[in-house]
Amino acid sequence: MRELTAVAAEQPQASAVRHRAPGRSAALRGRVAVAVVIAGAAAAAVTAGQTLGNTSPSAQDVTLAAGTVAPLAVSPAGGQAPMDVATAPESLPTAAPNVLPIAKAADSIAAEQLAKSGQMTADRNARAARAAEARRPLYVLPAIGTFTSGFGARWGTEHKGDDIANAIGTPIGSITDGVIIEAGPASGFGLWVRVQNDDGTIAVYGHVNEIIAKVGQRVRAGDEIATIGNRGQSTGPHLHFEIWVNGKDKIDPQPWLASHGILLK
Repeated sequence: MRELTAVAAEQPQASAVRHRAPGRSAALRGRVAVAVVIAGAAAAAVTAGQTLGNTSPSAQDVTLAAGTVAPLAVSPAGGQAPMDVATAPESLPTAAPNVLPIAKAADSIAAEQLAKSGQMTADRNARAARAAEARRPLYVLPAIGTFTSGFGARWGTEHKGDDIANAIGTPIGSITDGVIIEAGPASGFGLWVRVQNDDGTIAVYGHVNEIIAKVGQRVRAGDEIATIGNRGQSTGPHLHFEIWVNGKDKIDPQPWLASHGILLK
């Protein structure tokens, strides 16, 4: 009787203890059960995704009863394996950037505009060159200076040209377009330059100090070919200028120049 009474007296205390706080082992079992349910749900989701042909997430976080996070990843065999969170993004495939055709179209338009601009510039330069050519004189004076002697008799001899006096080194220009056929020493002139003009005549420039042009060189009206000098049989610095027709016949330069709009004096 005393034992039974003692047991009966102790039971209310044990029952009260159970209702106030569950034992540690019971709480732990509850948390583990929750974790198992969550893990099972995650595995089911992965399996369902594979069945439908979709790619499942690379990692899922499962909160355990102890408060830790364990990412889950799909293993090559289709199971679940833990994945390091720090390295997970590097293992994900990255899509290559799409190259849109817009850039190529823009380059094509820019190239076309550049070509048009270049053609416009070339056309403008060509028009300017033609305009300059149209304004260019076809005949000019052979040199700037003082007319001192003309074609005809002089001091008992025949003077076959016109003389233009000026300082040594004064430029001498070709009277018209032509080609240099001779440039060098000449009897009586010291040095001379002869030009085959495009109109068929030959122009002679004598007593020159320095020869600028070269044999075979193409020259235009006004191009410098030599400088005034005092070489040969000369009484002072001047240019002796002649015009030959038919390759050898010397004519008076003044009427010939005047026929082309050039007045010597």
